Amino acid sequence: MEHEQEIMTVSQVAEYLQISEVTTYKLVQEGRIPGFKIGRHWRVRKEDLREYIGKLKHGENL
Repeated sequence: MEHEQEIMTVSQVAEYLQISEVTTYKLVQEGRIPGFKIGRHWRVRKEDLREYIGKLKHGENL
């Protein structure tokens, strides 16, 4: 079984969503994608990202 990372960097989130890092960073900073800071670096829990995608699929305005 492949080990799946639970915590993702902004660049990993961007790659996962297939959008630019700049856009991803903006969405995380604005709180639209739920994230948290460790020092100066943003991180996103994969579970939170899945919930965010689920809300988008159900047409919620985020």
